[in-house]
Amino acid sequence: MSIASARRIMIALTEVGRARENILQRIEAAKLRRSAELPNIEPRLVAVSKTKPVNLIIDAFESGQTHFGENYVQELERKANDEELLKATKGQIKWHFIGHLQSNKCKKLAAIPNLDTVETVDSKKLADCLNKAWESAGKLEQLNIMVQVNTSQEENKSGCPPDDCVTIVDHVLKRCKKLNFVGLMTIGQLGRHDADSNPDFRLLSECRKTVSDKMGIPIDALELSMGMSQDFEHAIEMGSTSVRVGSAIFGSRP
Repeated sequence: MSIASARRIMIALTEVGRARENILQRIEAAKLRRSAELPNIEPRLVAVSKTKPVNLIIDAFESGQTHFGENYVQELERKANDEELLKATKGQIKWHFIGHLQSNKCKKLAAIPNLDTVETVDSKKLADCLNKAWESAGKLEQLNIMVQVNTSQEENKSGCPPDDCVTIVDHVLKRCKKLNFVGLMTIGQLGRHDADSNPDFRLLSECRKTVSDKMGIPIDALELSMGMSQDFEHAIEMGSTSVRVGSAIFGSRP
């Protein structure tokens, strides 16, 4: 057995590796339970590593995880430039920014290496700012973005009103040439995962249908980022294509 193979086996047996494997098995089972009427898109696991140390991110990466989510620009900037992490991952991590983004942080965010997707664009102003920052950073490829929708309409939640998502998507497609619109995202209200049909997930699916119809985008080309540690299985059953799981992989946070 090669040293590399032995290392992979060892990592797979770490606590993080075992937890990730369990999540992947549950994702696969949930995918098989969803309706055949839903777009057949393979769900993506985004491992939410906020507040977690670099060594746990390396464990997750070496067990096969490539997509990681962070909530704060400063923490993401520090981790994405960490020498130990860069050496261990050879720059192959794909970072997702999943927290509330202020316009004055767009320039700093755009400079972060291996930034793959910003999931929390919730206004035309923020889209313009991010587009300008990405262009100023000299990036040749487009930046993947999702439009965040406040499906629960809670005052303490970020996201645009459901009725505004088409307007924002239209603006991104027509005015933000450096941004690549890939889908919609929601956080939703906590505690709704016991419902037979989570109203937040249902509403985001309806928003996707509206965007597809009005923008002429095939519905299976539009992602839905919804579902976290406590409700990701139900989210997949309702059509989620990207789930954001943190504590179920890395352990609870303070």
